[in-house]
Amino acid sequence: MKPLMIEKLLHVLKSKQGNQIFNYTVPDLWNCFDYDPTKFIKTNTNELLVDPFDFYQSVIKDYILPNKKANVDYQTSLSISNNKVLPKRNYRGGDWIKESVVYSTMIRTSAAWDSDRSGVLEENNIYHMTETGSFVKMLSLLPLLQKMGVDTVYMLPISKFSLKDKKGELGSPYGVSNFNEIDPSLKDPLIGEDMTVDEEFSAFVEACHILNMRVMIDIIPRTNSVENDLIKDYPEWFYWIKADEYTQYKVPFIDGIPNTTSPTVELMEKVYQHENTTRHINMFQYNPKEQNPTLWNKIRNKKNLSKEIEKHFNLRIAPAFSDHINDLQPPWTDVTFFRMYNDFPQETVEFLDTTNRAPYILFDTIKSNLYHGKEPNRKLWEKLADIVPSYQRRFGIDGARIDMGHALPKKLLDMIISKARENDVDFCFIAEELQPKNAEFAYEAGYNMIIGNGFTMEPRYFEGKLQKFFYESTKLPLPVFACGETHDTPRLAARDGYEQLAKTLTVLNMFMPNGVPFINSGQEVFERQPMNTGLDCGPNEAFNLNEDDPYFGKLALFDRYQFHYTNDRRWELPDILDTLKTIRQKWIKQLFQKDAFVPLTTGDQVNTFIGLAYYKKTKTNSKNVLLILANANPYHELYIRPNIHQLREQSKNTQLSGQLLFSTHEGPRVFTQFTDYNNLDIHLGAGEVKIVEL
Repeated sequence: MKPLMIEKLLHVLKSKQGNQIFNYTVPDLWNCFDYDPTKFIKTNTNELLVDPFDFYQSVIKDYILPNKKANVDYQTSLSISNNKVLPKRNYRGGDWIKESVVYSTMIRTSAAWDSDRSGVLEENNIYHMTETGSFVKMLSLLPLLQKMGVDTVYMLPISKFSLKDKKGELGSPYGVSNFNEIDPSLKDPLIGEDMTVDEEFSAFVEACHILNMRVMIDIIPRTNSVENDLIKDYPEWFYWIKADEYTQYKVPFIDGIPNTTSPTVELMEKVYQHENTTRHINMFQYNPKEQNPTLWNKIRNKKNLSKEIEKHFNLRIAPAFSDHINDLQPPWTDVTFFRMYNDFPQETVEFLDTTNRAPYILFDTIKSNLYHGKEPNRKLWEKLADIVPSYQRRFGIDGARIDMGHALPKKLLDMIISKARENDVDFCFIAEELQPKNAEFAYEAGYNMIIGNGFTMEPRYFEGKLQKFFYESTKLPLPVFACGETHDTPRLAARDGYEQLAKTLTVLNMFMPNGVPFINSGQEVFERQPMNTGLDCGPNEAFNLNEDDPYFGKLALFDRYQFHYTNDRRWELPDILDTLKTIRQKWIKQLFQKDAFVPLTTGDQVNTFIGLAYYKKTKTNSKNVLLILANANPYHELYIRPNIHQLREQSKNTQLSGQLLFSTHEGPRVFTQFTDYNNLDIHLGAGEVKIVEL
């Protein structure tokens, strides 16, 4: 086995300690590993004044490495290093995700901190260091994640991205310019040139594996940056328009078709007949290599290739846009689509004369799961199918989410999934599928779970959608994320119900049937500002902070941003989740057994009441029962009498007493709230969750 990068990182930190004294702070929330109190000063702003070299050393030396076992290869996935043998029945490789608690992190933001206390998050502070997040800083959050029961770290894109036509101050990590390179902004300046950013990422993955945590990445095979490194060698993989017409580039609007409509073949005939489509398609040109091979070879190795192409060929990469007809979103200026086929879609080719026609972006050419050419771009497909294996070979990752995987050609999606599982049969894939009705497709495609629509259902608790989301989840053929927010949606703490709603749903999601708890970075400290305003957002969603807040109006996905780690309620959710993880682990098998779950109902069907019951056999063949009783209404208490007759019948449990294990409103006690044999008599405070074991 190769030497561990986490041990090399520890050595580098030691070698640099004492060379310079820093006025360096971290949030006290980052100290969940009992850092020596004689080595820091607690400030009145809930920060710790530390020697950064010693602080990051300590989390490695005192918290991570003591868990290291002999003769274990932590540079491979956990399943490979543990020699995991897959169950023969009812298990697909990667199904370990079912028993996971997932934490979604954007390293640049999750581990960002204004360490010199200037009041602004800087890219070049008084010590000439960046204050945005890095893999090294993220190590200090691992104890906090473990406290919350997290065992899977899912990272938004970490690949090198382009700053051309960037969004916001820092650009979007989804504008990938090189799939196989880690973005240099994630390197920690404290380490200097003693380690590469790849080595620092390796150290982070090793640390997670030593702590028995898995690591998942986000890959984006459908779109890429308008300034991609692949342009130099493969300009034919991209779509081109005249540079001097760039400002006129817009999505063709088609009269008579409703907004955001799926592009069926029947509708595409009408699309192709429209004058807006003709104008749009006529903007596209052949790639520069095809136009003038000699000139192309002269400029292709120049430093600023985009400018050279514009200067000599009057060409620019065409921006991407939504594949739905009349989606009101403007073009996505920082990204473009790959050409998945070398020819035109056969399903719509009759609607347009393609003689001497340059490749173009339209709703059908980019919806390549529905529209197919005769000539797949094989070389591109092989490149895309090797993204995940590349990270497996170099870093030993455990899983990946495929961005817009459902819109890829089925054969390409099969290649991506199968090639990863050739390296690791227990590799996990998450589908970016938001519609539960498409879960069957995701299952058949080889995915282990879907993202789902919890972020739209859970906050609409007054309408009964939270109840519907929970009670119908067992009908799905594979798990869904149990979550009320993601990096693309409003924050729970900013929804109607605010912090109380965020608390209620975060607790409830730990026990959703057929659900995988998903904690969006910042959720644990009641962050109100969304990271992006992409889904289910209102018009003023980006302005949830006070106007005097330095991050007012900023979005973490594109701007310099740090979470409010020092707020007064910062320990509340981590402490609650610390308590819940033991209960969840005890009942984890039943959460995914359809025949072990009974939804509790009431005669008056109160929309805001959630009643979940799970049962299991004990060694004496009697059956224990776990009850999750919740009032999602964050404003008013609830008196309710859920019927437990079906639960009695199925579990054979005859007990009329139990133990209140947990409540968001009171301490543990004996539970005796039975009206009679078949009904409970329950009082739930505003937003209260009770967990009872019979």
